[in-house]
Amino acid sequence: QVQLVESGGGLVQAGGSLRLSCAASGRSFSSYTMGWFRQALGKEREFVASIARNAGITYYADSVKGRFTISRDNAKNTVYLQMNSLKPEDTAVYYCAADARLSRVVGSRLSRDYDYWGQGTQVTVSA
Repeated sequence: QVQLVESGGGLVQAGGSLRLSCAASGRSFSSYTMGWFRQALGKEREFVASIARNAGITYYADSVKGRFTISRDNAKNTVYLQMNSLKPEDTAVYYCAADARLSRVVGSRLSRDYDYWGQGTQVTVSA
């Protein structure tokens, strides 16, 4: 069992930056692949980024590629999402998620593959 707590959301102007953090409880953080997802009001939850257990492989949604960077610090049990050049369409609740399946080496793009979810943090980008 792992608990995930996101932080770092807020209100920012278009073109600005935010850094989201997701702190995980427990001692098995390094064995989880991690992902960030987001859900805008009235829309389905969508994949943003994922990172392998050893941080060697990352995946991004096309909509954020080149602007967002996912990283992790296994010593601190934390995964990060650095968001630059933010756009109003990035406004959403952002969730981090952990996949405990050892057979999966790289982070999945599918929300159904993740076992644990945080409560989410709101990101609002004003025009």
